[in-house]
Amino acid sequence: MATNLPEHFKCPISLEIMSDPVILSSGHTFDRPSIQRWLDEGHRTCPITKLPLPDSPILIPNHALRSLISSYTLLPPLHQIISQPETLISTLILNSSSSDSKIDSLRQLARLSKRDASFRRRLVDSEGAIDRVVNFLVGAATSDCRALAATIITSLAVVEVNKATIGAFPGAIEALVMILRDGKGREKKEAATALYALCCFRDNRKRAVDCGAVPILLRNVESGLERGVEVIGVLAKCKEGREQLESYGGCAKILVSVLRNGSSRGIQYALLALTLVCLHSKEILMMTLQEGVLEICIGMVEDNSEKVRRNASNLIRVLRGGNHHRIS
Repeated sequence: MATNLPEHFKCPISLEIMSDPVILSSGHTFDRPSIQRWLDEGHRTCPITKLPLPDSPILIPNHALRSLISSYTLLPPLHQIISQPETLISTLILNSSSSDSKIDSLRQLARLSKRDASFRRRLVDSEGAIDRVVNFLVGAATSDCRALAATIITSLAVVEVNKATIGAFPGAIEALVMILRDGKGREKKEAATALYALCCFRDNRKRAVDCGAVPILLRNVESGLERGVEVIGVLAKCKEGREQLESYGGCAKILVSVLRNGSSRGIQYALLALTLVCLHSKEILMMTLQEGVLEICIGMVEDNSEKVRRNASNLIRVLRGGNHHRIS
């Protein structure tokens, strides 16, 4: 089966199908064990570009690609299903199409965009395609349709250029934020995943902040949608995102709650967000100290997760007012 998988599923170092794809600061994706060995050997250049890396390179999980790889083998061969995006988009556009046929077309678009890189390219290039997907994000009659549309956005955003294309498309990011504000269970999770994928592209972060994403995400995290804290961690990398976090009452308490009760991934991004905000806000730093975060972080420096250990160490240095690694 591995020989039939798309080439971009393979790690550039090991040439094997990736089980835990991560993005290096150079923008290239590698399987975590392979790139970690490269770094552990003392290399501080990207294996592909040969450009220098930070002293402590951050490996960002490529959730969208991992989802594509894990779901690929569950799908039938491509020749057994429709492979022309124009046909599927036409079904969505036509008023004469039944609701069931539109939902079926949306499902096929979601499945094909997950599986086939060439289909993703054709879908983005297909006239009216992104427009229809965005329309389903905001105007679909059912929660399931909105979730499917968000899934398509996530799949398309695997390709870096698509992050820019979709992010610049009028209403795309705003639609995802609206789902996070007004949606239900699965559609909110899919919207948060899509927003995370888009906001890994720097220019999309301000767009998301301008759409009011930060307070909506914080409320979602407070309500138990941990996926939202991953988006917050990314948005905290931009000035506008940090300012929104600083101005939201209870921001520190919400993120500290994730540190106390969250999963390893949630803790990783809560640590990142707190570090970035505390670097720029003495008020948040003091609130964070008052919440007992220094003690929490000290207990995390022996965590099983390398990312949690590193992010906890970074936050400790910030809280103690000492030197710290550059957070990128």
